[in-house]
Amino acid sequence: MSINKLFDISGRKALVTGAGRGIGKVLANALAESGCDVAILEIDKKTAEETAAEIRKKGRKSIGIQVDVTKKDQVDKAFTETAKALGGLDICINNAGISIQKPAEEMLEADYDKIIDINLKGVFLCSQAAARIMIPQKSGSIINIASMSGIAVNVPQKQAIYNTSKAGVAMLTKSLALEWAPYGVRVNSISPGYMKTEMTLASMTHLFPTWESLTPLGRLGVPEELRGAVIFLSSEASSYMIGHDLVIDGGYTIR
Repeated sequence: MSINKLFDISGRKALVTGAGRGIGKVLANALAESGCDVAILEIDKKTAEETAAEIRKKGRKSIGIQVDVTKKDQVDKAFTETAKALGGLDICINNAGISIQKPAEEMLEADYDKIIDINLKGVFLCSQAAARIMIPQKSGSIINIASMSGIAVNVPQKQAIYNTSKAGVAMLTKSLALEWAPYGVRVNSISPGYMKTEMTLASMTHLFPTWESLTPLGRLGVPEELRGAVIFLSSEASSYMIGHDLVIDGGYTIR
């Protein structure tokens, strides 16, 4: 394969969860700009359809599907609908996730369940649904969005359960990668550092100075800086990579 073709993913069929805004939206658009048709799975129907409309304006097929990633029946239905509408599935990005920041001694059981259900169970259910499409075709790339919070206990915010859920995503990635490698289905993860997203800009700007001071590059990242990693992991350029957690954190975890 020529070097010019190594990163070429044009014509592939992709799905991104939590793509109505933030990192998911940026990654969905990056896939579309690289020539993919993209399904948008999102808990909020309005933002799902808005992102899908943006992608269609780029000349690619796209559908927005409202889905709760913690509900197996909804997930299975959404993946079936995606494969039918797009003509298959080659790339699955499991991005949907939440964070609830509370001291561990004050964490409600309901909050614990919500974080683990969305951040870990949701990734498993979507990976499972993707694999059931990809295994028969003997190919596919599943990319899970973990976090540097699964590697380091970042501060000053208190988020023990979020950290635990993201560490679980990294281990789930390794485990699924081993199971599905014989079928040609590659599973990897990306662990972003602190990012300027709608969520952090809306409620966490007071933490930015501290985060920046602890990051060797001296700044927060932006979701656009994750695009290259997603294209790499989706393409033949990463054909010999499985079970890897690609950390993109401005150096936060190298201390």
